[in-house]
Amino acid sequence: MKTSITFLLLILIPVFIIGQINLPKLISDGMILQRNTDLKIWGWASANENIEISFIDSSYNTIANANGEWSVVIGKHKEGGPYNMILKGENTITVNNILFGDVWLCSGQSNMQLPMSRVGVIYGDEIATSENPLIRQFTVPVKWNYMKPQTNLHAGKWVAANPHSIGQFSAVGYFFARELNAKYNIPVGILLCAAGGSCAEGWISEEALKAFPEQYTIAKQLSDTTYMRNLLSSEKSASVEWFSELSFNDLGRKDTPWMSSELDDSNWPTLQIPSSFNETDMDFKNGVAWFRKEIKLPENSTGKVALLELGRIVDSDSAFINGKFIGTTSYQYPPRRYNVEAGILKGGKNIITIRVVSQSGGGAFIKDKPYQLAVNGQIFDLKGTWKYKVAAKIGTCPSSTYFPGEPLGLYNAMLYPVVNYSVKGVVWYQGESNINRPNNYFEVMTTLINEWRTLKNEKELPFLCVQLPNFMEEKKEPSESNLAIIRNHQLKLLSVPNTSMVVTLGLGEWNDIHPLRKKEVGERLALAAANRVYGENNIVYSGPIYKAMKIIENKIELSFDNCGSGLITQGNDKLKYFAIAGADKKYVWAKAIIEGNKVIVSSNQIKNPVAVRYAWADNPEGANLFNTEGLPASPFTTQ
Repeated sequence: MKTSITFLLLILIPVFIIGQINLPKLISDGMILQRNTDLKIWGWASANENIEISFIDSSYNTIANANGEWSVVIGKHKEGGPYNMILKGENTITVNNILFGDVWLCSGQSNMQLPMSRVGVIYGDEIATSENPLIRQFTVPVKWNYMKPQTNLHAGKWVAANPHSIGQFSAVGYFFARELNAKYNIPVGILLCAAGGSCAEGWISEEALKAFPEQYTIAKQLSDTTYMRNLLSSEKSASVEWFSELSFNDLGRKDTPWMSSELDDSNWPTLQIPSSFNETDMDFKNGVAWFRKEIKLPENSTGKVALLELGRIVDSDSAFINGKFIGTTSYQYPPRRYNVEAGILKGGKNIITIRVVSQSGGGAFIKDKPYQLAVNGQIFDLKGTWKYKVAAKIGTCPSSTYFPGEPLGLYNAMLYPVVNYSVKGVVWYQGESNINRPNNYFEVMTTLINEWRTLKNEKELPFLCVQLPNFMEEKKEPSESNLAIIRNHQLKLLSVPNTSMVVTLGLGEWNDIHPLRKKEVGERLALAAANRVYGENNIVYSGPIYKAMKIIENKIELSFDNCGSGLITQGNDKLKYFAIAGADKKYVWAKAIIEGNKVIVSSNQIKNPVAVRYAWADNPEGANLFNTEGLPASPFTTQ
């Protein structure tokens, strides 16, 4: 038994050899170092160990301190490479294939993290032609720690772009890097430090969180090891119990399984897919429901491989064809794209079965998504009438703490280990997880920006921010919107020196918080970088930004910055999504016309206007104020 325990400990505990140089994960083969700046190279060794670094034409010597920590500063280098770096102490390490170029820290939540593999359905050509050893990404593993800042990452490596690796690249980061590489002919490194579902407060320190007492209290609670241990135990037990009960009671897995081709479903009721379960007569909130559809395929489909697309499903699903398992997805956001292996399909009758688990009363097949089977060059539409049967009903699934969405943890475990690595600037795409507390987003983000600049010892470190795109169903009348408030705070961040923002209205999808059109986002970020960071002052890098208003009788005259070659409406249509209000701040839709570089807004319903809003909605579908260069105006309020 003693031998077994010792062996287990050796597996679980990382082994550091005393008296040998160790490097952080970032300093590794294939890394891109920031050009034209002094760089810190750091690591660990035994106390007082002598270390010599040979790099290009220079040598650097240092001695590890009593804690085994060491660092050196290497001088400025222009873009180029590849180079090797040799580090000698009691052991020798060689870091190979190093380039100098520009490194961008790409951070935020899932829309920054979203990989090329998820958007490949519309960017197949870009993936096929992605071979470029001058574009590389280092992905910081998603981890959290509420105790203290960490000094190293547990994993990660530099990866060059090519059709085999590109699937793991941030889509926004890749398209941004591709534009910079093509324009300036320099290596570009993407330091991807993002976590899906993360709140902005997750990326700032314990000390900085004190300015936000509610979030600080949460962080301190999570730093209590006893509290955390009990929380994890209780949540795990509740989740296991819920899913165990659900599986045990699932009638679809008893007797004749409901995915079987032999099942008699003639008495099953029907419903239309896509739809939400609340729209139907299902009398079903939480639990398991099975859905079946018979389709007839031509004889030349027999044995062929195929692609089954089932849009998006809330919450989780498992798919079967002719009784054979095809694929499963455990949460609601990813698109359901399942490869059907050869030998499953046949000419004539085929049965598609979907087992759906609804966890919190919102079960649905999301509308305006593809539901189809592609086989042998043909597309078979699966929308329409399906049969269904409820297999188990149960209470709402117990909630579990989503730790990337909590304050402090990502700062400690993901950001702090990379602060020594020099970067050109930051690209930030986040905000969705702050939607339920939007009113202090500007204060949180200014705190984050100032703290990151202090950590990097760069008071003017560029921050390029992505304003959130349109999302959720369109409303017919002017209304309040937390998403609009977040966008307005993102617009206000332009008051912070050396920041920029790209507008993404029109690139979103009403039914998907993860829209596919990431190429335009990356391209617009590259425009902003060209003007704001690379000094190309003549480039129009932004759409119109509201500047000032003037009340003229019963109208309001709006003026803008960043008009480019002039203001236009997209598609030469009338201006849409302007609303106007009097002193009571009750907004109505307004008439808006362009006069030169100004917009004149009025309404017969408002005789004494005091304020205007533009594109103030979760999903301002059809908002169409642009400049001639094709860049959309930011939503705004004159209040």
